[in-house]
Amino acid sequence: MTQPSIPPAELANTAVTDILTALTGGTTRPIVVDSPPGAGKSTLVVRAARALAAAGERCIIVAQTNHQVDDLLISLADPQAPRLRLGRLSGGSYEAPEEVLALADTIISKDIKDVLSCDVTVATAMKWAYVDGPRWQWAILDEAYQMRSDALLLIAKLFDRALLVGDPGQLDPFSIVETPRWTGLPHDPMNNAVTVLTNHNEATIHTLPVSWRLPPSAADLVSRAFYPFTPFRPGTAPATRTLTLATNGLHDPCDATVDEAARTGWALHELPTRHTAPIDAEATHATVALASRLLARGADAVCEKYPGGRRLQATDIAIGTAHREQARHIQQLLNRTPHTRGVRADTANRLQGREFAVTIVLHPLSGRRDASAFHLEAGRLCVLASRHRHACIMVARAGITDLLDRHPSNDPVPLGVPAKFPDGWEAHQHVLEYLSEHRISAA
Repeated sequence: MTQPSIPPAELANTAVTDILTALTGGTTRPIVVDSPPGAGKSTLVVRAARALAAAGERCIIVAQTNHQVDDLLISLADPQAPRLRLGRLSGGSYEAPEEVLALADTIISKDIKDVLSCDVTVATAMKWAYVDGPRWQWAILDEAYQMRSDALLLIAKLFDRALLVGDPGQLDPFSIVETPRWTGLPHDPMNNAVTVLTNHNEATIHTLPVSWRLPPSAADLVSRAFYPFTPFRPGTAPATRTLTLATNGLHDPCDATVDEAARTGWALHELPTRHTAPIDAEATHATVALASRLLARGADAVCEKYPGGRRLQATDIAIGTAHREQARHIQQLLNRTPHTRGVRADTANRLQGREFAVTIVLHPLSGRRDASAFHLEAGRLCVLASRHRHACIMVARAGITDLLDRHPSNDPVPLGVPAKFPDGWEAHQHVLEYLSEHRISAA
């Protein structure tokens, strides 16, 4: 007899309860929480900080950007929850947004002495690196897989125990400096914080099993393609989210692509085979045209947040690219196009951690003659394919499968560096095979 499936909410609550119990149970081991996209990493960080404060243990939170710090601070100051004394340690050039300045029981300061009495103090890893003297019982490291090991080394003196929360499937730490001299060494600064800490300490590993962002149409593909060893489920049922277009479109590839994405959650807008420069005018214009058509036709999004439906706005759409010059070019086109002012175009690195109703992706390998390590990186494709709540449209030139066949995954693995699974070649093949069922030819 088939056992009934555990509801996603119950599954997620059990996982979080186990994590919080381990956190406050007197453990001396690092606690690592692996999380898929949209599984509630930030919510867990806030709950963990509150649990430690309730247990009488002061803690610090280490985030990677000022934007992340401000978001966490606002969540921690939720007026519906028990009040905490919060500290926001900032750099010299930081200007607090109005919503942070308005927070109650919150001290914003450049000096660590001003926030020592706080229950929870939040700052970027870069700011914590300049702090010396005090020591906390706990540190919570947000986006720990995107934190470089050299950044961890600079702040390790500040805490006794650590909770590391992050997404192992997304982009690894990066540097504009060449780093091959350290590759494979234990002190390689390009290792992420989780790898370094678990290499030197026996850690307790937990996994968040539910993605609340990705719909069922995306969760299964993203889980199989990028998280083969830590599978996850969608938090919503197939009928919970729908995307309905208010007006009929023209009988052209652009409208056919929009229709396919609204109906199934995925679409591959495939341009003719051609080798192009990094800025492919036809492909970039296609991404903007798709965003414009989606908005012009009046897309109504129904979901658990808006069961009565909500008209899609320009700010609900993002266009993702591999390169900054591509993003800048597309943003210029968006700013000059009716309906699309407010649509954001940016790189995978900058879109990481963000969430949108619909994403349009310029495929990293579109129009390329070769498949370099940068363009093949599984984490980059994972970020681009996992930002959406309703639908994702890939724009690419035909021939990527042939390109992958000509460039098999045979890069040497340096000594001391574990092979990464899945590798980029395998992940790209998996995604393209799935998208072939949703291909709309723009030839």
